[in-house]
Amino acid sequence: MVTAVSSTTSTTSTTSTSSSTAANDAASASLDYDSFLQLLIAQMQNQDPTDPMDASEQISQLATFSQVEQSIKTNSNLETMIGQSNLANAASYVGKALESADGETTGIVAYVSVTSDGMVATTTDGKEITIENGIIVGEVAS
Repeated sequence: MVTAVSSTTSTTSTTSTSSSTAANDAASASLDYDSFLQLLIAQMQNQDPTDPMDASEQISQLATFSQVEQSIKTNSNLETMIGQSNLANAASYVGKALESADGETTGIVAYVSVTSDGMVATTTDGKEITIENGIIVGEVAS
């Protein structure tokens, strides 16, 4: 006879800046992981005693879900690091002369906005320049 398996999960709360996509993915994975554990317990409770489930198959399934969960956590950490890198890069543009990739907009950068879609520099005269491949950055002539 198979008895019910109980599991407790503890989580540690940390404060960090990450995109909402990563947080949503992590929440979805957590729900899926919890659902998997519930299904595994139900499967064990309702299995045929004369033909029980192979333990190595159970371990393999659990390991696969653990790998997915770890991959999502890794992606979340990478997104945080990319965000911090973008902030450092944004600061380096302030006070520089900037020309857009199409050559239509130029100016001295007053500030840079960093979003999940990328970075946008706003010049001292209020023009916006998307920071992308092809922009020209230079020192302001005195």
